[in-house]
Amino acid sequence: MLTQARLKEFLHYDLDTGLFTRIKSAGCVAKGTVTGTRHNDGYLSTEIDKKGYLLHRLAWLYVYGEFPENEIDHIDGVRTNNKWANLRHANDFENAQNRKVPCNSTSNFTGVNFKAEYKKWVARISINRKRIHLGYYPSAELAHEAYKEAKQRLHTFNPNLR
Repeated sequence: MLTQARLKEFLHYDLDTGLFTRIKSAGCVAKGTVTGTRHNDGYLSTEIDKKGYLLHRLAWLYVYGEFPENEIDHIDGVRTNNKWANLRHANDFENAQNRKVPCNSTSNFTGVNFKAEYKKWVARISINRKRIHLGYYPSAELAHEAYKEAKQRLHTFNPNLR
């Protein structure tokens, strides 16, 4: 298990920029090089002692001396922004409150989809893995307004839309 002391032997974490830099050369990677490989899911990771780690979780270890019990939420939703002010501890329900618009969305709004059988837009929101039906609307914009209103009330960890 990686410790804070071992991490600090390899990397320096800048809280203001969110960047990790190499403290010493490793193979063909020079000292002072910014580390982080972007994955398909958008998160950055690096390898220490032949094991991969997500950088936002390493930031937590670097500052607190232990890995987080749950998840780390990127407050602005940008998975490569590992500035300390942008990271917070979250459980999976809280972390789900700032989901982005799915790539297969028919409306381009979070929580809004077209229901062909009714020829209307439906608004839904989830809280603690339970989906709440918010109603049917004649336009995606009106459905999205209903979603935003519900989000303010129900998503207390992250009530604002990006």
